[in-house]
Amino acid sequence: MSRSRPPDRLAQLMDAAIEVFIAKGYRRTQMADVARAAGVSQGTLYNYVESKEALFYLIIDRGLIGATPPSLGEQKIRTPAPGETIARLRHRINTELRVPELERALTRTSVADPSAELKAILHQYYAATARLRRGLDLIERSAIDLPELGQLLYVERRRSFVAQLTRYLETRIASGAFRPLPHPATAARLILETVVWFSRHRHRTPDSAMISDQAALETTVDFLVGGLLARTGQRKSRARRTKKTIGARGPHASAQSR
Repeated sequence: MSRSRPPDRLAQLMDAAIEVFIAKGYRRTQMADVARAAGVSQGTLYNYVESKEALFYLIIDRGLIGATPPSLGEQKIRTPAPGETIARLRHRINTELRVPELERALTRTSVADPSAELKAILHQYYAATARLRRGLDLIERSAIDLPELGQLLYVERRRSFVAQLTRYLETRIASGAFRPLPHPATAARLILETVVWFSRHRHRTPDSAMISDQAALETTVDFLVGGLLARTGQRKSRARRTKKTIGARGPHASAQSR
């Protein structure tokens, strides 16, 4: 009779595999490396997955957001068909990295509280990026060896998100909620990279250990909101000028009232 599998063994193997793929990239990673990092034999690893391709698919399918691994029983994860891994990754990224607050904002030409709207967008995008950070690190590192991953992450997803942000900035600038920007598209990229660095990349930078998760989030949101919003005084001045212009057109308008 075969021994039962430890209930947390698959999660342990996936966790070790993620770190090895991030450190070595897809092509240089060997199953022996993963087994060594997990503290098991290669034979034990092959009891759960049929191949390196199967292990990578498992991580894409269930490991990006720390989801509970599937209950396999005595079965093992089979090698995916060609194109199956990239199709699954496309679905996961498009689902998990959506920013519904931004999508809703793009349906409006103006908003009563632009600060609250922008904060909601930034908080939502920051949370999604932080939640997926290890999976995204793995995809970025593996994209060096698997160009289709880079095409999906950089061209399909990131360019689409920057285009959405650019439209949002241009709309709020036009309404007077945001200050004029020399290059809205570049500002959109700055927003993306700032969020990505503080939510993801700082975790792999030794001299950033003193920055807590809360401090990183609050500082990112504070600086981006403060840098984009039009100043209250400028808004009031614009409103006063508008009122004076309307008043000057009245029947009692005079040169002194302008």
